[in-house]
Amino acid sequence: AKYHHTIKNNSEVPDAVELYRKILAQQPDNSVTIVTIGFLTNISNLLQSGPDHYSSLNGSELVKKKVRQLVCMAGKFPKGYEFNVKEDARASRYVFEHWQKPVLFSGFEIGQKIKTGLPLIHTNSIKNSPVKDVFRICIPMAKEDSVGRMSWDESAVLIAVEGYRPFYKTKTGTIIVNEDGSNAWSPSGNNQSYLVEDSPISDVQNIINTLMMHQPK
Repeated sequence: AKYHHTIKNNSEVPDAVELYRKILAQQPDNSVTIVTIGFLTNISNLLQSGPDHYSSLNGSELVKKKVRQLVCMAGKFPKGYEFNVKEDARASRYVFEHWQKPVLFSGFEIGQKIKTGLPLIHTNSIKNSPVKDVFRICIPMAKEDSVGRMSWDESAVLIAVEGYRPFYKTKTGTIIVNEDGSNAWSPSGNNQSYLVEDSPISDVQNIINTLMMHQPK
């Protein structure tokens, strides 16, 4: 009600795979970083897509040509259950078994410790911010968020844009997605890696809190 928009129905916008193909086809080769903060369904469908009027390449070929890396808020390392992997385990398994470019995982254990949002909702200087409104409404709904909301998605987006150094180091290998949606890690392979903390958690926490303090025009 507060933030009006023109799109009223999903039929008014392109399908996610179509939009992926259109955007990727227009980019320089080996230039795109894709970051996922949800299920891997759309990425799985992209990989399995066929040629179209945007590109004569199939999905796997298009990704290999245009994408530099995939950054995923997915998995719990070195093993465990994580929502984004578990809820569409079939898609997760397909992506991680067929993706041919580097994959960097920001696991559950990374964002779980980073608590953000309180400086934003407590300031009076930011007005008419949908980000502020979401945190203001939702943080009081969960007791565990009383010191700030766990920042899985924000930390993944941050390292996708800025890189993971100096805050993290990485461990290289291959993710294994089990039929029940849990994941494990194999030390073999050199195309996938997950983040390991290498600096105080407060360093990343402070950066995210600062970036949230944005006044929309």
